[in-house]
Amino acid sequence: MMGKTVVITGIGIVSPVGMGRDHFWDALFHGRTGFRPVSLFDASRFTPVPLAGEIYGFDAVPILGKKGLRELDRSTRLLNVAAKLALEDSHLEITGQNAPSIGVCVGATFGSLHSIFQFDRVGLTDGPRLVNPSFFPNTVINSPASRVAIRFGLKGFNTTISTGFCAGIDATSYAADFIRLNRADVVLAGGVEELCEELYMGFSKLGYLSAGQKPDAVCCPFDRRRNGTILSEAAGVIVLEDEGHAVRRGAPILARVAGYGNAFDPAAKGQGTNSGRGLQMAIASAIRESSLTPPDIEYISASANSTQELDKMETDVVKAVFGEHAYDIPVSAVKSMTGETFSASGTLALAATVGALQMGIIPPTVNYREKDPECDLDYVPNQARDVRIRSALVISSDPYGNNSAMVIRGHE
Repeated sequence: MMGKTVVITGIGIVSPVGMGRDHFWDALFHGRTGFRPVSLFDASRFTPVPLAGEIYGFDAVPILGKKGLRELDRSTRLLNVAAKLALEDSHLEITGQNAPSIGVCVGATFGSLHSIFQFDRVGLTDGPRLVNPSFFPNTVINSPASRVAIRFGLKGFNTTISTGFCAGIDATSYAADFIRLNRADVVLAGGVEELCEELYMGFSKLGYLSAGQKPDAVCCPFDRRRNGTILSEAAGVIVLEDEGHAVRRGAPILARVAGYGNAFDPAAKGQGTNSGRGLQMAIASAIRESSLTPPDIEYISASANSTQELDKMETDVVKAVFGEHAYDIPVSAVKSMTGETFSASGTLALAATVGALQMGIIPPTVNYREKDPECDLDYVPNQARDVRIRSALVISSDPYGNNSAMVIRGHE
């Protein structure tokens, strides 16, 4: 059972830089960013430069229709749209026969935060009897994943994983394991986070946001000027399935999942405390599981989000794992364009890396101007690079200790 090959057959993306995988890839390859002034709420109360990766004008109706949307919060709508796009991209038709073998696994950490605040606000100000009970499901973190299953009639397992920055990659690994163990034929795996006032306020007060620093608010991973990240929102869904199942139904195979590693760093307690030991273990495990060696990795999609400590730590870990070969590997950070989307970030990075494998184009690290002597690798600065690659490593690292890595390969 463990010998099954897990492949990627569809990608659905809703992000500040584009909706759908082709628009998403095109934006990344052309170095377009998705940062604008916040319109969903008054962010100027929290930062002098109220900038974020908001999905301007997001409307689920053209994709999903009007039915059943009124009671869904923003996170759930984002994820349902991404799921619909992924199913269409994979040419997967849901039937009474295959629905029991199709599962859902979603990474989500802050998705219910705004709904909890709004639900509690009514209860505290007007009394619990006046709270609309139909809004209660939005306050639980597994609501987006469950609503995807309900909307599309999926009867397989349904899981939500909440591991912060790493949730998207962790959800993909969990889904792949279910397929390898013959517990599912197909899984919709992904991640989602919405932009909301409560989340923006929290990370602004913690000092994570570049938008809190004058005069510049910029997301510039690995650049010496980096002074914090830019908060964003997104949803991404990847269709995973057994290779044999994909071939039998004539599905387009985009890439395959080759290896995964995860390790926790108990010493990490926030900014500047992630030692990198956990990430180093996670990368080594992912490469080992893929049956490759470090020199076989031809591209690294970094977790770097323009914070001083995380970017340097990631650079140091890449050097520790790959030795002198580290200087020969292109390393880029798509968060320079998408911003920090937390639980959705790993899914966006995986989708971007599939694009690199498919198109032979490595996305750049944009906004890169001033070299940091402590970050001295090849970060593909500002311009995409035409390079045919076969194997790539995707990294996610959390300032509070979670570390995940995944190796994906082109399909032969």
